[in-house]
Amino acid sequence: MTQQTWDEVGGLLPHDEFRAASDAIVANIEQVIEGKTATVRLALAVLLAEGHLLIEDVPGVGKTKLAKALARSIDCSVRRIQFTPDLLPSDVTGVSVYNQETHDFEFRPGAVFANLVVGDEINRASPKTQSALLECMEERQVTVDGVTYQLQTPFMVIATQNPIEMEGTYPLPEAQRDRFTARIAMGYPDPTAELAMLDGHGAVDPLPALRPVSDAETVRRLIGHVRQVHVADAVKQYAIDLVTATRESPDLRLGASPRCTLQMLRTARAVAALDGRDYVLPDDLQVLAVPVLAHRLIPTADAQLARRTTDAIIADLVHRLPLPHDRQRAPYDSRPPATGNGRAPFEPRRP
Repeated sequence: MTQQTWDEVGGLLPHDEFRAASDAIVANIEQVIEGKTATVRLALAVLLAEGHLLIEDVPGVGKTKLAKALARSIDCSVRRIQFTPDLLPSDVTGVSVYNQETHDFEFRPGAVFANLVVGDEINRASPKTQSALLECMEERQVTVDGVTYQLQTPFMVIATQNPIEMEGTYPLPEAQRDRFTARIAMGYPDPTAELAMLDGHGAVDPLPALRPVSDAETVRRLIGHVRQVHVADAVKQYAIDLVTATRESPDLRLGASPRCTLQMLRTARAVAALDGRDYVLPDDLQVLAVPVLAHRLIPTADAQLARRTTDAIIADLVHRLPLPHDRQRAPYDSRPPATGNGRAPFEPRRP
């Protein structure tokens, strides 16, 4: 199979086929991850938004299991990297090796040459090794010895890290964190889900038996479908107002970047498509505000002394920021307009 670049996506899927394909992936992952439907759907949304996912939580809640279940649900190339202090950048990107038979150097691809790259405990590698992911995550390419190699499509990095055991770890630099589209936390399961986990997983781990329900070509078509989701100008302005509020907040030393605005809008398109809509609502941006924004921000010293987390700061900004009052209609929106001028008011967010 020839290697495809990031811009080569398949034809669009009809809405019912998109729903069937996405629901099949979610249901397949939920055979392994109990009671975390919203988290699973957000992970899939990041994939369809052409982004990367950082899973940060305490040990034993299923961070690596979620990453591996998503990878196993799609019939494509998957590589796992166990980040350790002695891991080298060439282990990630690849290395040129001298071939004595041909008397020339030949390139041996590293672990990033796959559709889905699972990076376990990413903060245990040195900053030099972490920086090996910068180019491939942003530009979908790897440059070694002056030669650039394009990565396959789809391409996604799913990294995990433990926020508690910080001994022997290297915090991710801001340039790296900004390249992750979203950061999610698994959280503990509720008692009902944990009981179901004991019943279903007590005797045998279901992960090795998980079978693919989709393939790379289908995922490319899902991505093409998400790209066509309509975003009204009012919703775009709301996204800009939201990231601008982070840059002007007195509680934040570093606000959200323009890259964050793009990734939040792309993820909102994916969330809308997964909900069966061909248009984005402000509610989509509100739901994504914490997972997409919080890990990129740096609170001020006063906010840290007051024990205000970036999650709480973002939640407060979302609460205070007014919603847009009207919505431009998508050209393919078949619902009747609420007013004579072709505009329909946004419904208020329900508690």
